[in-house]
Amino acid sequence: MTLLGSTASHPFGTLDWRIEDGLLPYPHALAAMQARVDAIRVGHAGEQVWLVEHPPLYTAGTSAKPGDLAEPNRFPTFSAGRGGQWTYHGPGQRTAYVMLDLTRPHGSVRPRDVRAFVHGLEDWLIRALDRFNVRGERREGRVGIWVADSASGSEAKIAAIGVRVTRWVSWHGVALNVEPDLGHFAGIVPCGIPEHGVTSLQALGLPVTMADADVALRAAWDEVFGEVAATV
Repeated sequence: MTLLGSTASHPFGTLDWRIEDGLLPYPHALAAMQARVDAIRVGHAGEQVWLVEHPPLYTAGTSAKPGDLAEPNRFPTFSAGRGGQWTYHGPGQRTAYVMLDLTRPHGSVRPRDVRAFVHGLEDWLIRALDRFNVRGERREGRVGIWVADSASGSEAKIAAIGVRVTRWVSWHGVALNVEPDLGHFAGIVPCGIPEHGVTSLQALGLPVTMADADVALRAAWDEVFGEVAATV
């Protein structure tokens, strides 16, 4: 485990940047997030951005349709409790769990505004991708961040977003495809959108490492959420 800014101060307490070593079992992530969210809510812990990788698995959001799980026996499946539909997690994908007290403002994100929070997560990913000269885009009616091929007109999702807010504390977050096995997405209809595929930084021809992605995410965070944390 690596801690970035574990004692960093900002106007609303502390913000921990934590990078988990190895592949984290999904049930462990859920339990840890739940405990942290409860502690944040009662003022016993600071906010946290937790960067992890999971072993291959599928998670179902609250809107997931059973028919969108095409290969139920391929990988373990879990009910995530977050918004959204089916999502894949696995090695080579950076999952960032974002646990913030949304009763407070965070940079451009207004307090008690879930839409503004999700918009902030989108901006965060777009700005991180821009550091690799990748143009990430929103799409009306589609969750996540997309990249388009101007020559062919095709487009694919490069990052997923799925959040939950409990008593105004956020959890779950985003998943950025750095270099996962894209064939693993074939067992589901990602986010319930069958007409578009998925891609990754590696599939776009960029030799980006997970460490590179973490640096980009860390730098882009301050531009959106406005909370400066020292690194240790």
